Amino acid sequence: MNNKDMPRLQKMYREEVRTKLQEVFNFSNPMEIPGFTKVVLNMGLGKEAMDNANNVTNAQAQMELISGQKCVVAKAKSSIAGFRLREEMPIGVFTTLRGDRMWEFLDRLINFSLPRVRDFRGLSPKSFDGRGNYNFGITEQAIFPEIDVDKIDKFRGMNITIVTTAKTDEEGYELVKALGMPFRRSGRGGM
Repeated sequence: MNNKDMPRLQKMYREEVRTKLQEVFNFSNPMEIPGFTKVVLNMGLGKEAMDNANNVTNAQAQMELISGQKCVVAKAKSSIAGFRLREEMPIGVFTTLRGDRMWEFLDRLINFSLPRVRDFRGLSPKSFDGRGNYNFGITEQAIFPEIDVDKIDKFRGMNITIVTTAKTDEEGYELVKALGMPFRRSGRGGM
């Protein structure tokens, strides 16, 4: 793939971010420089899915608009009587983005969707999992430009997981920060 066809954020990663990370962490081998593997979007519906089957269909349609690809309906693995949950009942929707779709989604998320959040003060830099992957939630899907607010049946939140090849949280933090992820100023000691 030549640079003209490459998503903007991927081009920035290859031309600027890799060099910056090489300098910060003194990697001896360019293969050690962390990169992105995938982005997972997950919208859990819980009781809402049991109340009305249309809620699952609507959530699936909205997730497909946001991600630009088909999504999977998550089903319960086991029955839990206390929650009135039966095995194989739909409980949410999710999709995994890789390649160009991943880069384009990250670009829209960082540069357009997150700045649209009302009273946004930045994401928590403490949401790394210990292996360099970043996970955060948003409270409503309306921040994405693909969603028509007038057609939303109910505001739903979602989890977004950014999976990287970083070995430590510090490497993962520097990687996503270098791409422009808006983190809060305080919170992470030394990062």
